[in-house]
Amino acid sequence: MPAAAPAPGAVTAVDGAAFPAVAAAYARLTEAFPGLTVTELTSGEAAPRGDGWVAAASLAAGAAELDAFLAWDEEQVVRDYGQRARPDVVATFGLHRYAWPACLLITAPWFLLRRVPRFPVGCVSYRRAEGTMALAVRTGEFACLPGDPAATLPGARVVADEDALRAEVRAAVAEHLEPVLGGFGPRMRRRGRALWGMATDEIVEGLWYVGGLLGEEERAVRELGLLLPGTTRPYAGSAGFRELTGPAGESLPTRDRASCCLFYTLRPRDTCVTCPRTCDADRVAKLTAATAS
Repeated sequence: MPAAAPAPGAVTAVDGAAFPAVAAAYARLTEAFPGLTVTELTSGEAAPRGDGWVAAASLAAGAAELDAFLAWDEEQVVRDYGQRARPDVVATFGLHRYAWPACLLITAPWFLLRRVPRFPVGCVSYRRAEGTMALAVRTGEFACLPGDPAATLPGARVVADEDALRAEVRAAVAEHLEPVLGGFGPRMRRRGRALWGMATDEIVEGLWYVGGLLGEEERAVRELGLLLPGTTRPYAGSAGFRELTGPAGESLPTRDRASCCLFYTLRPRDTCVTCPRTCDADRVAKLTAATAS
């Protein structure tokens, strides 16, 4: 089982030196989900390059490095499904595979420690391989609540209350993703609201999944509902959670995605359980089968 979360606001020290304010959250994230690792770079440490690493700023630029990044997704589709995907489908898959873990850089520390780091696009690098993802980040400014011991650390910025901290989460994700969406958007043939619908889904589904791994799914659903009530621009749509009733009267949690991942273009009969194209009857059948297995 994952280790218990640090007490709210706790700052752990080793040999008299405080850990960075969000390191404990990333450690617990990796403990629950070993397929994702986060490395915090020291002040004089260069961001990793080569061996599959790509700078988030390069993805945002939308040039040759984005082409190379999406070649991985194109090859994966051919290998796993025996067919080529449309270029916009490949780009949609690629954005999802970056944005899902990138959002957790911000939402995991908020969920676990009530601290919200800022990561401008130049502060993040990403590497993926089959079944694993790695992020290297340069941490700096972060928001926290009054009374948090981390408020005395360099880069801390105290905000008034939980509502203000939720606003910090939304702003931090938007700050990081807006240039990335700009790089991917033309390849995906999507603009504005459609792109921010994808951003909404990445925030929600990443933390929902990790909350389940941590044994805190109900709290994750509740927190995400408050974070994304549906009226917070630039995001499109709400967290979208609702419940269905199973064949034995059981409650089956689901959500309505604000966007479509386009997987149906490869397997029309195998849509995601939260896909706008999946009717409630099919959702119940999928969720019941998943529970039984």
